[in-house]
Amino acid sequence: MKTLKDVISLKFKTSESEGVIFHGEGQQGDYITLELKKAKLVLNLNLGSNQLGSIFGHTSVMTGSLLDDHHWHSIIIERHGRNINLTLDRHMQHFRTNGEFDYLDLDYEITFGGMPFSGKPSSNSRKNFKGCMESINYNGNNITDLAKRKKLEPSNVGNLSFSCVEPHTVPVFFNATSYLEVPGRPSQDLFSVSFLFRTWNPNGLLLFSNFADDLGKVEIDINEGKVSVHINITQVKKNRIDISS
Repeated sequence: MKTLKDVISLKFKTSESEGVIFHGEGQQGDYITLELKKAKLVLNLNLGSNQLGSIFGHTSVMTGSLLDDHHWHSIIIERHGRNINLTLDRHMQHFRTNGEFDYLDLDYEITFGGMPFSGKPSSNSRKNFKGCMESINYNGNNITDLAKRKKLEPSNVGNLSFSCVEPHTVPVFFNATSYLEVPGRPSQDLFSVSFLFRTWNPNGLLLFSNFADDLGKVEIDINEGKVSVHINITQVKKNRIDISS
């Protein structure tokens, strides 16, 4: 396909911070890839470069953050020649692609949710998308509906299910005055704790525990946006350990 205009829209939700949402490429070196990187949305687009190197068409735009929150997010990509409108959750970003070409020349398959292994360096380091998508529309074609009715040929879809499984995790909200107290485990040599958290506040106490028999204490907090771990052990000379990240 050689297109001057494109409109691609979809909704997604995921708890993964990396994954290819959409990909297409052509023999002329054109490509379009929409993916999550570090929970941000990245659009890579090339309408063509020349072998002399005087025309370099690669364009990369990043938008959004914390998109791995397992909430629905909507994306609309509108392209007319080199002019692109990228809309994420109603926030629109306008830009122009690099290079001098206006047409997107894709003559291989277009894939949603991942990219086929092409032998190129770009294809083997990228993760496939893990999560849910709905309302996939590509230039007027309802891809979700066509896939469900098995009207896409050829179609190497793998293990697709047309339902969205909700995660089993139960979040806890703290309002800065509340806290959760759980019983400790006496006579244990090992202290181990793990949790996920998300906050807009740069400071706050995440975890605190006294060790039994006045042996010391452990504290995990956020200080100016950095996570710090403080361990005090009362029976050792070098009795304080501080780790910050």
